[in-house]
Amino acid sequence: MDQHHSQLFKQFIVFVCISIIFTVISYSYLQENKQLVSSNNHLEAKNQKLSIENDYLNSEKLLDAKKNSYYAWTNVNKKANKLVEDSDGKFKKSWAIYLVQEAKSFDISPYIAYELLKVETGNTFDPNLVGPETNYGKAYGMGQFMKNTAPWIAEMSGIPYNEKLLFNPYYSIHLTFVYLDFLNKQYGDWDKALTAYHRGIGGLKEYMDKNGNARSWYAREIKNNAEEYKQFTRAK
Repeated sequence: MDQHHSQLFKQFIVFVCISIIFTVISYSYLQENKQLVSSNNHLEAKNQKLSIENDYLNSEKLLDAKKNSYYAWTNVNKKANKLVEDSDGKFKKSWAIYLVQEAKSFDISPYIAYELLKVETGNTFDPNLVGPETNYGKAYGMGQFMKNTAPWIAEMSGIPYNEKLLFNPYYSIHLTFVYLDFLNKQYGDWDKALTAYHRGIGGLKEYMDKNGNARSWYAREIKNNAEEYKQFTRAK
């Protein structure tokens, strides 16, 4: 091979090597670019998914669900269990669940109503309880309603009245909330509302005329005990 051909061959070899190197670099670049595109597409898809999830988590629909479904039930169940535990099982779980739900409907602390029922029944929670004879008659059921009071409370709530229903725990619990709601809205003060529940509206006036306030033992005991439950729920 003469010198001229040798030079051409070397140039050809250099050209081939450069071409190979260029091809390898181009291929590597293309592969890396594909990976970057794929990674970018994955990140965009993930970002879109997160955006959709965020929109859903902040949607009114889910916020309503949190108030009305699993989250609400967990809260109801926790409070109901606490009432059953406090009563040593005398206050049945189904009663406790109903009471907590009613409390939410009336925007009244379930612990106020529960402690009231505890006091009224002497911590027995006996739905068939009949109170002692008084000047106004006897009181009946868990909420200890008298026959001259229960009918108009039932009428206020738009539910039927029957003396036998006073021994139904759910009926009695409902009347308790209706009456408490009525008294609290009338007086705007739980001392007055609870003392009126215990002594009657006329009895409240007599008590206040004599003592200058409505802070009866009945109201204090119910409010103080109810406050302890609030501390329990905050601690949890």
